Amino acid sequence: MSKEYSEIIYSLDEGILTLTLNRPDRLNAFTGTMMEELVDALDRADADDKVRAIIFTGAGRGYCAGADLGRGGSTFDRDGEFGWDDERIRDGGGLLTLRIYDSIKPIIGAINGPAVGIGATMQLPMDIRLASEEARFGFVFSRRGIVPEACSSWFLPRVVGISKALEWTYSGKVFSAQEALEGGLVRSIYKPDDLLPAAREIALEIAQNTSAVSVALIRQMMWKTLGADHPMQGHRLDSRGVYYMGSRADAQEGVKSFLEKRPPEFSMKPSQDMPDYYPWWDQPKYS
Repeated sequence: MSKEYSEIIYSLDEGILTLTLNRPDRLNAFTGTMMEELVDALDRADADDKVRAIIFTGAGRGYCAGADLGRGGSTFDRDGEFGWDDERIRDGGGLLTLRIYDSIKPIIGAINGPAVGIGATMQLPMDIRLASEEARFGFVFSRRGIVPEACSSWFLPRVVGISKALEWTYSGKVFSAQEALEGGLVRSIYKPDDLLPAAREIALEIAQNTSAVSVALIRQMMWKTLGADHPMQGHRLDSRGVYYMGSRADAQEGVKSFLEKRPPEFSMKPSQDMPDYYPWWDQPKYS
């Protein structure tokens, strides 16, 4: 069933879902509505076996200019809503990045223009980030008198290293796509008209040649072991995955198609064929 959104565009073509932030008159500034729509779209994508990969991009000349500052100086003021140590205090950017983190579909960021604040931090749990020459990035929180949000205190050092993460967040400066490339935040830079085609090329490589269940498991295996204390945790997880997939239809098809020199026709679906140990991080016996 289709669903209309007011602040994003949901477009599925050839197994590639493009989610476009769609407030171009405000440089796609982030709102509570946008957060809710993106979370809903990711829920839909995970439930839809036709979706093999997801691309995030922005409408118009910006990707996301950060939080909508329409409330002026009180934009971030929630004093009195809860006690400071209340577990119900959750920032909207973090709700989105945690949902991206839990996605079973690979996610590519096609950063087409300015991306600051939440526009930068929402990218961190995406798997591959590409940038237009016109993109600009900024973890500007110290210049707004607040601190990084959207789980970026966890994600950013893991993506670019602690030193670069601190340099960018201490200064709060806005920097170029070239600096983002040199710092490891983005994979590659493109002319504006070449950005989305490049993102789609990567997405189609995944969609047309891989097992959807393999990719879903790989994504979670990689992300969920970033904080593991010892490689043994990865070894145990890898071993379960090979044991499970090795006896299933996709492993048989993967080997047969290789030996027969033809494109694979994988049949397993994430909606119904994930192993019984998934999600393992919620099951103590597998952690």
